[in-house]
Amino acid sequence: MKKSNFVAMILGIIGGILFALGMCMAMIPEWNAFRPGIVMGVIGLIVFLIMVLVWRKMEHKDPIHVSGKMIGTMLLGIVGALLLGVGMCLTMVWSNMVAGIVIGLIGIVLLLCLIPLTKGLK
Repeated sequence: MKKSNFVAMILGIIGGILFALGMCMAMIPEWNAFRPGIVMGVIGLIVFLIMVLVWRKMEHKDPIHVSGKMIGTMLLGIVGALLLGVGMCLTMVWSNMVAGIVIGLIGIVLLLCLIPLTKGLK
């Protein structure tokens, strides 16, 4: 394993734990820790950002250039993930099976559209 991958793995684990614990603190009312949870979640996101920057520096990659295609790809991924999550919530939490399955499938299709958009067709 390359050193850059190892560092990215460690920072990813730390960021993931901080983010997950922060979101649990914020979303579980019995814990009564909304503000500390948000702070911990933001710290986890900052660790993720540091991970990306450190990994790119160790791999001698160019800085990330913001373009219209990149923004569109990110928005497509966000919308697809949100639709998939809403579909799951409709199905499992609110017992609205048909609407949940339809919305979840639309989210899955949008997420599958990311593959040819980012990798291209050959």
